[in-house]
Amino acid sequence: MAPIHRRELKLTGGTVREGLARPDSSLPYLYDATGQVVELAGWSAGRRMELNDRLHVHGALLFRGFSDVDRNAFFDFVRQVSGEPLEYTERSSPRTDTGRRIYTSTEQPPDQTIFLHNEQSYSLDWPMRLFFFCELAATDGGATPIADSRRILNRIPADIRDRLVDRGYRYVRHFRAGLGLSWQESFGTDDPLEVERYCSDQSISYQWRPNGSLTTSQVRPVMRQHPITHEETWFNHLTFFNVGTLNQEIRKALLSAMPEDELPNNTYYGDGEPIEAEVLQLLQRAYTSELVSVPWQAGDIMMIDNMLASHGRESFTPPRRVLVAMTEPWSSALS
Repeated sequence: MAPIHRRELKLTGGTVREGLARPDSSLPYLYDATGQVVELAGWSAGRRMELNDRLHVHGALLFRGFSDVDRNAFFDFVRQVSGEPLEYTERSSPRTDTGRRIYTSTEQPPDQTIFLHNEQSYSLDWPMRLFFFCELAATDGGATPIADSRRILNRIPADIRDRLVDRGYRYVRHFRAGLGLSWQESFGTDDPLEVERYCSDQSISYQWRPNGSLTTSQVRPVMRQHPITHEETWFNHLTFFNVGTLNQEIRKALLSAMPEDELPNNTYYGDGEPIEAEVLQLLQRAYTSELVSVPWQAGDIMMIDNMLASHGRESFTPPRRVLVAMTEPWSSALS
């Protein structure tokens, strides 16, 4: 296992404390201005390199207690430390664009837990940075748990890891009316030719059905090398999209309504063979063993290196408003 970089909270500049949010975990690293009057924009000016260096060690940073943090301040902070927010493409979860490419976090029902994953790791292009802003914390639950993707990788036995590296994994989507996102929502167009062009560019196989529905299939690696730290990380949606990771009641309901090979989302080995239940369970444990959950406070911002840390969502009692921005596009072609 990689060592935990322990550092006690200490004052920086006499105004902001910094250190580990939890003494038993290397992430998130906390910048805490609670009890002070510190504007985030002023404090973070000129700190982009410092924050990136810290992020490459810990994978996630949490900013707490800064004054006057609202949607505008969040947008300005994102641009200041990471650049312009990206459009959410090849969508896999329902979200609303609140303006300026700042999105609601996943709008899946609040009673559902969202398993740990790396954003858009099923694509050939993905954002390197994620930013979450808690506008309103839930009274019960609703945290955004995170886990170090390097430590997840280290928990996977070598034989299982090597098998998955050799075979890759296949992500299959069946777009059908009334169940999950439509292909129009996912690809952001109602033009089938645009969908076909996107799929061709992204090495996605596609098949149109007589009723107008669409099936797509893409084979992806389970590991990537971080372009800055050069570390190998566990970076995929294999576990997240597999039917065996769904809530038991949801899984039973889906499988009673349709055969497994027609599910909205599922994953397989790259050659199309099913992934064994024991392998999937081992992968699930690798994620959950590294899970770290810090309850949200209104005004919190969390910055994540998407290749170094996975994220999820706890179930919660509404209301809750968490916004997300994605920045710094990276392409597998550059790896």
